[in-house]
Amino acid sequence: MSGDRVTLTDAPRYAPTWLELREPADAEARATDLLGPLRRHLASRPSGATYLIRDLGCGTGSMQRWLAPLLPGPQRWILQDHDADLLAFATAHAATTAADGSPVTVMTRHADLTELTAGDLMSTSLVTASALLDLLSPSEVERLAAACVEAGCPALFTLSVTGGVDFTPADPLDAELSAGFADHLRDHVDGRYLLGADAANATADAFTRRGASVESRSSVWRLGSDRAALTAEWLRGWVPAAAAQRPVPDAEGYLTRRLDALAAGDLRVTVHHSDLLALPPGAARADEAAS
Repeated sequence: MSGDRVTLTDAPRYAPTWLELREPADAEARATDLLGPLRRHLASRPSGATYLIRDLGCGTGSMQRWLAPLLPGPQRWILQDHDADLLAFATAHAATTAADGSPVTVMTRHADLTELTAGDLMSTSLVTASALLDLLSPSEVERLAAACVEAGCPALFTLSVTGGVDFTPADPLDAELSAGFADHLRDHVDGRYLLGADAANATADAFTRRGASVESRSSVWRLGSDRAALTAEWLRGWVPAAAAQRPVPDAEGYLTRRLDALAAGDLRVTVHHSDLLALPPGAARADEAAS
């Protein structure tokens, strides 16, 4: 692509093709060491009981496909999203077998996750979400934490963006564009102030203040020539979003340079995220006593 000028209007929007493209990187990035305490907590339930797992903002169902085969025991997943087409895809491509060979079934709920209440979660074994928290407002995170804690339901939230991005080789515009993207994540949408890069910390605080036991881990995308399609698509979204918040000199030239370096096999990018596990008040101590 060397010599071809890239325009910022080429930036894609989130779509099923983007969600499918990022799925392998998501699976590699998630912090698997959070699954140990989660498995111990779930094991405290009656033997043979079916786990009811609710996946919020499920998209194409990548969280269910990743997690269901890593947890033992029969599972029934409720895949919840506001997009009916994504729900249809997620159902058609769902994992059907647990870690120990137990059956895994799915059902869908076409609804806004912000309507979730403690009453909805009373029989739920686990709430999950991936790449979601940064799209929520402070009040929505508070309501979600309150619903989970009141229902005594653990929560596993993965891949919340933190705003951190590292490039090799470096470019003079990296820092300004990174700051611009962080501003973009905290944008106002339909009158809602989104938490963006502050979401992981805000969510951990919301659960901790309500007595939950919270563990957080770093989870990173490692992009480059081995994931050239994903890296190019990410750049075509990241640069325009950042430049719209903090205009920089020749952002289009920056994007062209980065795509050229990627095509030559010279570009590496680390995109930082955070994973979070919240266990109900007293659950961690009870799990330790039972183990």
